[in-house]
Amino acid sequence: MFLSLQMSWHPQYRSSKFRHVYGKAASKEKCYDCVPITRNVHDNHFCAVNPHFIAVVTECAGGGAFLVIPIHQTGKLDPHYPKICGHKGNVLDIKWNPFNDFVIASCSEDATVKIWDIPKHLLTRNITSPKKELLGHVRRVGLIEWHPTADNILFSSGYDYKIMIWNLDTKDAVISNPVKILDAHKDVVLSMSFNTDGSLLATACRDRKIRLIDPRAGTVLQEASYKSHKVNKVLFLGNVKKLFSTGTSQWNNRQIALWDQNDLSVPLLEEDLDGSSGLLFPFYDSDTHMLYVVGKGDGNIRYYEISPEKPYLNYLMEYHSHLPQKGIGMMPKRGLEVSACEIFRFYKLIPTKSLIEPISMIVPRRSESYQEDIYPLTTGAQPALTAQEWLNGVNKGPLLVSLRPGSGDVTSLPQFLEPEPVMKTMDQSQHQHQGGRMPLEDMQKTSEIEDRRKHLKMEEKLPKNEQMCLSNGFDVFECPSPKTENELLQMFYRQQEEIRRLRELVNQRDVQIKQLELELRNLCTDTGSY
Repeated sequence: MFLSLQMSWHPQYRSSKFRHVYGKAASKEKCYDCVPITRNVHDNHFCAVNPHFIAVVTECAGGGAFLVIPIHQTGKLDPHYPKICGHKGNVLDIKWNPFNDFVIASCSEDATVKIWDIPKHLLTRNITSPKKELLGHVRRVGLIEWHPTADNILFSSGYDYKIMIWNLDTKDAVISNPVKILDAHKDVVLSMSFNTDGSLLATACRDRKIRLIDPRAGTVLQEASYKSHKVNKVLFLGNVKKLFSTGTSQWNNRQIALWDQNDLSVPLLEEDLDGSSGLLFPFYDSDTHMLYVVGKGDGNIRYYEISPEKPYLNYLMEYHSHLPQKGIGMMPKRGLEVSACEIFRFYKLIPTKSLIEPISMIVPRRSESYQEDIYPLTTGAQPALTAQEWLNGVNKGPLLVSLRPGSGDVTSLPQFLEPEPVMKTMDQSQHQHQGGRMPLEDMQKTSEIEDRRKHLKMEEKLPKNEQMCLSNGFDVFECPSPKTENELLQMFYRQQEEIRRLRELVNQRDVQIKQLELELRNLCTDTGSY
């Protein structure tokens, strides 16, 4: 009877393209070795990743510091590698700006938040002076989060029980007045998460309550006070109007729970996982509707698929490793290797071995061509709103891009990219009003045309002798000459990658020219017929 009940809720076979997803650890030479990972016991990721860099909080005598390593600079790290070391207390959290791959925020026990500019060339000395310093908290700052769609909006949470909203769109180097202070908590905030357009903020607090907050109004819309679930981390599940939380049960078992965003009185489901004491970090991929639960202090990564109807949470598989992780980083979708059918990538911090190990989640496919069904349009590197627009009450979802090679810019290079054209956003909203998502082909055509316009403008602005000085976002004229064999190899690999990319670009441009000629011919034919 019990078995049949379980089978009815958890069917043995489900039709899902992600049923056979597996985790693949990187080989030793593709790991980051000899990295002095922090020994701090604070419950955070301690790692932040984007397509250009991996940042990790490190051990430092006197004050706090973190390392910023170029993403392709794998292997053993030089023990004298430069640090970002301007904090007077331990660094507790670091986050990359989602719209600028060369800007990172950090917070610390010294009660400050600092914004850092990372140079495009390889670091040659320590960076001690931040671009901006945010002074408002009176106790240590444990969490920071960038707004998902508005440019230059940063949230910080401190041990003074306050969440502060900062507008960085100012020339001031020191900002002491946040634009808003959320004073809705009676204890330390343990976790913050935004919905897709950033109009709602979910928080988990040490008082065991989950709160749903309108960040601009500062009002609490919903509050969960469920006695049998002691919450640690909370996560918005995209636009499915659900929240996911991890915590512990009354018997101190590690537990997960799913909540209806509009009714937080009782969870839709709760499930005990095991009796371990480590924290559970949740990650959600709204493109594939896959949920990953990473255990701190063990080496396992469980992954599920979210469905709109019962049982809501469908267990897929578990990645096992004997090496426990202290923290974890996550690569944005635009940095994945789509040719290998990679749908997610973690960076696992292993302090016992001073190692950072990339782990790729892969969908097994025989074909080597681009797999359109597992790569829908995804969040790009351009903001949908300015800081002031969001503060004035405007809501917009993220601007989407295709991950298909050659379909447009998916990296964040602020020195060349212009603000997203208004026409593109208008076209996208028109398509959505007409009953559905923008077709992939239309999005690709739009992004291809905009890509060509940007490159033409870029070439017009640059002198001829400087038009080809960029290599994967690094200015080769600013790069110091390699001093070690490892640096020489890294520069060689980067140049090889740049040559391969340029060849692909030339081939793609030929195809795009032919497509435009065909579209022009069709347009002339249609005009003639009218």
